[in-house]
Amino acid sequence: MKGILITKDDDYKAELTDISEDQLPEGDVTVEVEYSTLNYKDGLAITGTSPVVRSFPMVPGIDIAGTVLDSSSDKFSAGDKVVLNGWGVGETHWGGLAEKARLKSEWLVPLPDAFSAKQAMAIGTAGYTSMLCVMALEKQGVTPDKGEIIVSGAVGGVGSVAVSILAKLGYTVVASTGRPDQADYLKELGASDIINREDLSSPGRPLGKERWAGAVDTVGSHTLANICASTKYGGVVTACGLAQGMDFPASVAPFILRGVILNGIDSVYCPIETRIEAWNRLAQDLDTKHIDLITNEIKLSDAIGAANDLMNGTVRGRAVVNVKS
Repeated sequence: MKGILITKDDDYKAELTDISEDQLPEGDVTVEVEYSTLNYKDGLAITGTSPVVRSFPMVPGIDIAGTVLDSSSDKFSAGDKVVLNGWGVGETHWGGLAEKARLKSEWLVPLPDAFSAKQAMAIGTAGYTSMLCVMALEKQGVTPDKGEIIVSGAVGGVGSVAVSILAKLGYTVVASTGRPDQADYLKELGASDIINREDLSSPGRPLGKERWAGAVDTVGSHTLANICASTKYGGVVTACGLAQGMDFPASVAPFILRGVILNGIDSVYCPIETRIEAWNRLAQDLDTKHIDLITNEIKLSDAIGAANDLMNGTVRGRAVVNVKS
């Protein structure tokens, strides 16, 4: 089978190559992979920018959508359509950027009837994470009437889907991006206003003027700190990314003076019940006409080059990999 294999001998290398099925890791379900994706973590893995790969050789790809070929689990049968996000796949267990994957049944979610495999990967971990953020805002009582929701890194995968979902649910969405040329794209997704990321990315004050009822932050560092500082009393900030950095140069002031809630979002090891709920909500709340808008389909042979583009910040929306092409 064809796949991208990352090796680390004298040099760190990712290449498209022939892989023997005998090399597949242990698991009780074998899946014929139809589509995968390129996420930020995949970009890190393929380029070697950060040591996210924990064992070698490794097939990257933290997202998988395909059809069960063989199963020794009573949860799935041959022919079932499934989707997978996270669980360390592409880091410690071979992932989706190959024509077949052998996986643990407890990692798999039945693919909702509303989506094809390609659409599921246009959503992928990014969209599933976006839905977890929206669910967290709802759980903490952030309703559309409470005020504006800011989405940082809005042109990226998580941000694009978050803007679409929130807008469909009736929220007033403000999109933050460093790519002002994409303003029309963000407004088509449902953003009511666009602000430049530079407004948030530099060191700020411990407390700013109250503006945001809630937030979906994919950036971290000063951006997250500034969003917290400008969140309204009782507002909720969901944090799910670190594109600017892992640091959090903030004050406790927003939390102890305004009761702001900072809600971390983990999509990698999220319980299966919550995953199923999130995917069912995506089938209900994601405007399907936006899926094609955020999708950039590429061939498996193009994935390594696209990973470099992703790390350079030039990819819009979701890079969906047609593994069979």
